[in-house]
Amino acid sequence: MSGFGDELARLMAARGLGVRELARRVPCNPGHLSSVKNGRARPSAELARALDAALDAGGQLAAVLEPRPPVPVAPLASAAPDADLLGRITRAVDDPPRADLPVVEWLERTLDEHRRVEDYVGAGPLLGLIRAQLSVVADFTRATRGPLADRLTALAAEYAQFLAWMSIAVRDHAAGLAWYDRAHDWAQEAGDVNMAATTLSMKAHLAWSTGDPRRCIQMAQAARWYGQRVTPGVAGMAAQMEARGHALAGEASPARSLLDEAQTLIGRAADKPEDEPPWMYFYGENWFRLQRGMAELHLGNWRTAADLLAAGLEELPESYRRDRAWYGACLASAHAGAGDAEEAGAVALRFAASIADVNSYARGELLGAAGKLQRIGAPQAAIIREALGEAGPAS
Repeated sequence: MSGFGDELARLMAARGLGVRELARRVPCNPGHLSSVKNGRARPSAELARALDAALDAGGQLAAVLEPRPPVPVAPLASAAPDADLLGRITRAVDDPPRADLPVVEWLERTLDEHRRVEDYVGAGPLLGLIRAQLSVVADFTRATRGPLADRLTALAAEYAQFLAWMSIAVRDHAAGLAWYDRAHDWAQEAGDVNMAATTLSMKAHLAWSTGDPRRCIQMAQAARWYGQRVTPGVAGMAAQMEARGHALAGEASPARSLLDEAQTLIGRAADKPEDEPPWMYFYGENWFRLQRGMAELHLGNWRTAADLLAAGLEELPESYRRDRAWYGACLASAHAGAGDAEEAGAVALRFAASIADVNSYARGELLGAAGKLQRIGAPQAAIIREALGEAGPAS
């Protein structure tokens, strides 16, 4: 049990109260309260205060409510440049033609680090910062000439692709599409075929996220036109996205064939990871296992999907909080589809806090799982909605 659960259990025992009676007094859902007591769910600050009042505990529960863990990512090494580099950066911002190689290298490192921070905190806290940095990079690009200008143009494409990703994460799809278009143009201008293909794969991802399997397939096929000019990892991403479109359309045979092709490409990428572009840092065997699980979820093979997703989640580091929220919601959905209401509820409560904080798409998936559970009359449907702060039926 958690520290909060231990204290709650002690107070309940001292007052001779069971879960149902305490839930009636608060009031709250008894299933959710049971999960809090047993350490399977984290209570909100509001629930902690309500329990303190119902138990006449004088704020003891609120006092032991553990704070959320800190972001488990490395400090931004490039956030505090030395005096010489800081001077170079400041002069370049004031006078863009003065941008030089050390400044560009610092921006490249900063973008790499921000990608990893976004894995944990989600897009919202970083959107403004990345927009501002892209504006500076664009100014540098217009003010420089020669090889450094090409490198800056490629960097602008990377920033625009990241900004597109984050825009879609906050459901600003129009901005996301516009930034993918701009990223693709800059990538073509810089001769960066890996980024050009990636932006098309990400357009396929946008189509998938809006439930459009045909466009998902078409955009992934467009990404695959680059053929052997791109790295195996980038090619594997395109094949995987085409597979995802077929799975969303319920087309099992082409989906699985393309996933097999993508897995072969991932194996080749793993042999030479140093050849892959920096934005492909997350792409590996375990990530691919999760993709297979998601495809089987689309195809309605609930137990196979659950096995793959559960195995993938076990290997996915805590620093990937945003992705863990998404795949946790998918796992709950797979259990719900299989009729495993208790498993679905337990998984949902395990990831509910992260889902509410960092991934709105995961929230929708989890509410969909609650809808599946409601159709079979499982009480976990209401518990999931309460954990997400939803009082009404799943959408």
